[in-house]
Amino acid sequence: MRPRDMPPTTSFSLPPALRLIAVPLLAFAAQGLRADNVLETIQVTATRRPESTFEVPVATTVVTREDLAKAPLQTVMDALRGTPGAFVQQTTPGQGVVILRGLKGSEILHVVDGFRLNNAIFRNAPNQYVALVDAQSLERIEVARGPMSSLYGSDAMGGVVQMLGWQPDFTGVTGWASTARLRAAVGSADRSALGRAEAAAGHDGFAISGGLTWQDVGERRVGGDERLPFSSYEAMSADLKVRARVGEGQEWMASAQFSEQPETPRYDELTPGFGQTHPNSAQFLFEPQEREFLHLRWRATAPGPWWDSAEAHLGQQDIDDSRRTRDFGSFSQDREHNRVRTRGLTFQAFKELGLSHAVTWGADVYDDEVASSRSRRDIRGGPASERAPRFPDGSTMRQAGVYLADDWAFARDLDLLGSLRWSRVETRLPEASAGADVEVEDTGLSGNLGLSWALHPELRFVANAGYGFRSPNVFDLGVFGDRPGNRFSIPNTDLEAETVTTVDAGFKYSSAATEAELIAYRSFYRDKITAVLTGEQTPTGRLVVQSRNATSLEISGLELGLRRALTDTLRLQFSSTWTRGDERFDGEGYPADRIPPLSGRAGLTWQISQQLTAEGWIDLARRQDRYSPRDLVDPRIDPEGTEGWASWNLRLGWEPTPRLRTTLQLLNAADARYREFGSGIDSPGLGWHLGVELSY
Repeated sequence: MRPRDMPPTTSFSLPPALRLIAVPLLAFAAQGLRADNVLETIQVTATRRPESTFEVPVATTVVTREDLAKAPLQTVMDALRGTPGAFVQQTTPGQGVVILRGLKGSEILHVVDGFRLNNAIFRNAPNQYVALVDAQSLERIEVARGPMSSLYGSDAMGGVVQMLGWQPDFTGVTGWASTARLRAAVGSADRSALGRAEAAAGHDGFAISGGLTWQDVGERRVGGDERLPFSSYEAMSADLKVRARVGEGQEWMASAQFSEQPETPRYDELTPGFGQTHPNSAQFLFEPQEREFLHLRWRATAPGPWWDSAEAHLGQQDIDDSRRTRDFGSFSQDREHNRVRTRGLTFQAFKELGLSHAVTWGADVYDDEVASSRSRRDIRGGPASERAPRFPDGSTMRQAGVYLADDWAFARDLDLLGSLRWSRVETRLPEASAGADVEVEDTGLSGNLGLSWALHPELRFVANAGYGFRSPNVFDLGVFGDRPGNRFSIPNTDLEAETVTTVDAGFKYSSAATEAELIAYRSFYRDKITAVLTGEQTPTGRLVVQSRNATSLEISGLELGLRRALTDTLRLQFSSTWTRGDERFDGEGYPADRIPPLSGRAGLTWQISQQLTAEGWIDLARRQDRYSPRDLVDPRIDPEGTEGWASWNLRLGWEPTPRLRTTLQLLNAADARYREFGSGIDSPGLGWHLGVELSY
């Protein structure tokens, strides 16, 4: 049950590379301080209301619709590659997760249009569910880094990633008006093709919009001109949204979303990994992966006795995680169906109590219900027989909470933001132990206290302290079956919530020419839920693991981002993220699990003319060989160390008319063969990508 022996934990120190980079960049950003024309970006995720990213004490990232349109996205999480504090991991094509502050999966809360994407079977590891959100349908992505449990409840330990859908607005338009966009893209590295058609119509007080997306991805070409088998898939999505103003200052919105990957192979299970002579599986297909989402929102902008503005959300989300699998060398094929229905009701309101004092308050309730089944048959013939399902069939999870956030301008240049939440999580697993139902309950408080201090109209010192938690869900408590990395999981219904205390501090700078931030943080995790080796093996050789409140964990990091207009036509972009994690198990210290290496992005954008834009950028990461015991036995990870890499890229954008946009990109121009740390497949090699967008 003990992890393998590892070197003792060493003291915290900042890498020399970042010490050399951070101070000069902040000095460069602060050159020529001016008080006029401050550049502002508005977010809603960090404070649950529209507020400048520059003013809030939380570390935030915003990816705009223009950023999404020009990026060659395979999944929505690809849009966060190269942003401060983020590292993208991909186990197999068609899937992908973002790692924030060393955390991933259910340790990060994912939200779509204000509704939780996380559900009862989200695992605290890379998973495929975020890929069921159509990147082409989004207006923007907002990331709030650091524990946000006081506003969002369980799972928001490392941060919140909110994906906001396209929402056309016809305010002030008399008579009917319409808009539409057609987008097509093809790429050579993965022989991909993508098409998106969307349209909207409306007038003042009413809008209807919708779109269809289709994606076909072929076998991936990696550096060195090798095509990888089991790396092709298809995806399709549809969305519809209706908004209507009813009465003065009130609006209703109804929307529907559907996404499907009919048959996606799992590359890392179907090919031998590091240290393996044969693959884990002879067959492994996600067949299918589907998401259905129905959403109703009421929004009030007219002041009432209890609010200046308010909104309520009612939603239902269904995620279907079905699979067809067969172990290598076996004639037994498993067919399983896992479906989670999530129903949610939320309310939030904002009220100003004076010129320098305002509160945001609200409540939310989410109910998850899990349906799970599995059968086995011999591929040589014969009837199928029922097997124990991956999750206890009929399991439920209910989350409820109330919260209050207080924003107080304590002095002219000092703003304090505090929030407090009471939460209750109840999880029930029917007949999960000795034939009896098991109920697990967690009740408690979480909170945040942030400070934003204006040292200059364009320079702020920000600091934040937060306490968050993650309650064990159905996956943690009751999962049974094969896991990635040649593992087999058995249930454990004796789990408690894991908690985190985080402190961070840094500087934000914003002017007409420059945006910059430098944030340092340290997080302390207790009762961390970790998959622990039991020392047993299955008959097919898989290592038996069990989730336990087994470890304590400390993660430290530095997040740096810079965007600066060097001239009227030349812009610089730079980001760098450094993370270090140290874990303790049974009194023994060793490196934490799946901690990304020092990584970042640097690029230049040249506005050649009004119609022509050229961009060049490099994504890079240093070597990572500071492994946890679990990393060392994970066949996705080279035990000798994951080599550092650099990917050089070029983009040329041409807009001959306001209605036509074309983008030609040369990606990984040096044809480097590399693997992002923790991923199950090598990244694409040299390839071109052509996108055409027509709007009217």
